[in-house]
Amino acid sequence: MEAVVFLFSLLDCCALIFLSVYFIITLSDLECDYINARSCCSKLNKWVIPELTGHTIVTVLMLASLHWFIFLLNLPVATWNIYRNTQSGTVKVTHERSHDQAWFLPALFLHVSL
Repeated sequence: MEAVVFLFSLLDCCALIFLSVYFIITLSDLECDYINARSCCSKLNKWVIPELTGHTIVTVLMLASLHWFIFLLNLPVATWNIYRNTQSGTVKVTHERSHDQAWFLPALFLHVSL
């Protein structure tokens, strides 16, 4: 059973890393004015919920399989994702919201490193 848990966790983490790199590339395109803000937001909004569920599933799976150390490593990022997406009442990124949050890109790099 542990092998299945870690295999699923590995595949899910690979998908999350790919998704984080996609976010960084899209945000850098926005910064360089290759795409407009509405286009960027519509591209990123499609992937917010899958990112949230993917990371939460891995965290809960590690808790259920009693891997405490890996669970404790994943807990802050999963908590941050849940907080970030439930704080404003919506998970949509808007043009106004994306420019007001200068912390978003450093938080995204932190998320990729974990």
